[in-house]
Amino acid sequence: MKKRFTSARVPGTGMEQLFSTPARWQAWLDVEAALARAQADLGLIPADAGKAITRACDLDRLDSDRINGEIDRTSHPLMPLIVELGRAADQYGGWVHWGATTQNITQTGDTLLLRRAHTIIRGQITDILTVLAELTERGAEMIMAGRTHGQHAVPITFGFKTAGWIDEYVRHLDRLDQISPRLFVALLGGAAGTSASLGEDPDTLQRAVATNLGLTPMAVPSRSISDHFAEFVTVLGLIATTSGKIGREIYQLMKTEYHEVEEPVPAGTVGSSTMPHKRNPQLCQDIIGMTAEIRALVPLALESAISEHDADNAPSALFDVEQHACELTAETLSRIHLIVSGLQLDPRRMRSNLDLSGGMIASEAIMLRLGETIGRQLAHEVVYDAAQTASTTATSFTDALAVDPRVTSQLDTDTIKNLLQPDSHLGLAPAIAHHQAIRAREIVVSRGEN
Repeated sequence: MKKRFTSARVPGTGMEQLFSTPARWQAWLDVEAALARAQADLGLIPADAGKAITRACDLDRLDSDRINGEIDRTSHPLMPLIVELGRAADQYGGWVHWGATTQNITQTGDTLLLRRAHTIIRGQITDILTVLAELTERGAEMIMAGRTHGQHAVPITFGFKTAGWIDEYVRHLDRLDQISPRLFVALLGGAAGTSASLGEDPDTLQRAVATNLGLTPMAVPSRSISDHFAEFVTVLGLIATTSGKIGREIYQLMKTEYHEVEEPVPAGTVGSSTMPHKRNPQLCQDIIGMTAEIRALVPLALESAISEHDADNAPSALFDVEQHACELTAETLSRIHLIVSGLQLDPRRMRSNLDLSGGMIASEAIMLRLGETIGRQLAHEVVYDAAQTASTTATSFTDALAVDPRVTSQLDTDTIKNLLQPDSHLGLAPAIAHHQAIRAREIVVSRGEN
């Protein structure tokens, strides 16, 4: 993944090291070792060969420079590693990679890496739920303007907004858990998936190899099947949708004209080389850009899952997409956690902005109370007239209501005043926020570990 310039405050995720070439080679060697052990147990290769190959399947025992040189010469991703492994296994080298084909090893080894990536991402989401619970509890009663189509709608609380973020991340946690049995499978079917090269009982061999690796065998070990990998990228795309929405929301609320929240801006952070006052939403901008990139990988993953006949190079291209999506997702979630855990809230500015409409944000509450006596449609018309007068003249919304006999004949001054208070029309917003904070904590406790 292209390295982004960013503050040192963003913690590392370990994802880039996970997908390094040495880590990938070692994962492939782990599959070769599992294959050799299973074949030795079933008598397909000598018992001593299984032991020797297993011992040799340690990258530190192989000559990486020679492997790299042979990859350049042969233009093959695995064969030089197999040859070097054969050397390390001495007289048992002829039993290395018995009956397997390249994709059996590389795809299954790559799946081991994806499982570790999945664990990292899943852990990040549970960590985010923990800090979101605290933020949602803190903002549960904090009244602010609800906005639809970019305009004031009805009053909400900040905790109600973040409760929605909890709800989405919980579903992403569900998706990650649900995809696991489909994603973490071992491919071992030989050249075209028929298992013709794997002895008289290939099903038993496939189960043994998968068990050795903590995976399950593919029901149909066809090299052309990779929809489960595309599904994983799609799930990451959905996670990116929520994360991007959060980044965009905080970016908007940080604008000078709003300034209701602010992402963590440590002392010493420089926002501009020429405007010393700038406190830019650096983390949010990172999130917006990275999540757009993740979502753009989803159609590419779907296209890469289409292969010709019984095998081609599509799975290799798909792994590149998966790797990039995993790295970007981990970087994004790291920033989400940093923002949510340190987000500054300004309830006074929220209230100030709430009052910008001069009480019109309470129009629904006025309409519904008035509608109890004159009917909803007429009440809508009456309150609409008052709102339009307030929007197009110097008359305030309150004054427009106070001089309309259709209002004053039904509602007294104190009732109108009370209905204009934002906290009189919050509905379930605070309760939902409190409930989702509790829910997030319970989920972290019950499902925090795989």
